[in-house]
Amino acid sequence: MTTIAIDNVSRWFGNVVAVNDVTMIISPGVTGLLGPNGAGKSTLINMMGGFLAPSTGTVTLDGATIWRNEGAYRHIGIVPEREAMYDFLTGAEFVRANAELHGLSDPGAAAKKALATVEMEYAQDRRIDTYSKGMRQRVKMASALVHEPSVLLLDEPFNGMDPRQRLQLMGLLRQMGVDGRTVLFSSHILEEVEQLAHHIEVIVAGRHAASGDFRKIRRLMTDRPHRYLVRSSDDRTLASALIADGSTTGLEFDIHDKALRIQAVDFMRFTELLPRIAREHGIRLYEVSPSDESLESVFSYLIAA
Repeated sequence: MTTIAIDNVSRWFGNVVAVNDVTMIISPGVTGLLGPNGAGKSTLINMMGGFLAPSTGTVTLDGATIWRNEGAYRHIGIVPEREAMYDFLTGAEFVRANAELHGLSDPGAAAKKALATVEMEYAQDRRIDTYSKGMRQRVKMASALVHEPSVLLLDEPFNGMDPRQRLQLMGLLRQMGVDGRTVLFSSHILEEVEQLAHHIEVIVAGRHAASGDFRKIRRLMTDRPHRYLVRSSDDRTLASALIADGSTTGLEFDIHDKALRIQAVDFMRFTELLPRIAREHGIRLYEVSPSDESLESVFSYLIAA
């Protein structure tokens, strides 16, 4: 059960501040790292993987500093976003080379197992320069898994993969999280993050913007009305009772969906008020669904803040 702690970390390149005073904990399970392009995600992953030193602050693995700590590297597998690889090697040679660098007792067997895990046995004897982008991603994944690390850091791992490959990798990462490994991945495809991550960390302009379950994050955004779609047996009576209360600021009838669209400024009061009004007026509620509680909505609100 391995944990990475990032404590007041900044990293700058000349006059450019890529990461600015970030503090977060990456715990066992699957964590999604989100942020616009240039937000500092790759820089943060590289510091967690031991490729970069923080300019200030500390990055530790179970209390031990990661930078220039060979012992820490044995517990970390990383899949960088960059494409640079040893293209003259076969997939099997590339993965075996990493197994040998880790000093594994049987590097050939470890490489074979890692390639099977990512379903790349069929192409393991081909040179990497003949691979598609998705195949290259899977071989990088095999190389990161060859020493069976307790921490896996993935920078845009789904790039170039077809739908079947994405599903296979998502299933693999989900199982690793269930097994107690610490998995962190960045992705610009929010649907993948929503399906896979039990926890998100959001970086905006190098700063830590939010942390936790995205639904809980949304409910903490008290400056933005919560939007709901409600279907009932008597929309007009329900709307009249709701609009008279200060917890809602807007209601409209959606003729196409045959429903009410409601903006609630007081989340807690609204969730208590709606069933009470329905009960008092004998109204049946057929559907109550949030229309802006998706990860996409939360992310758009955060980057616009």
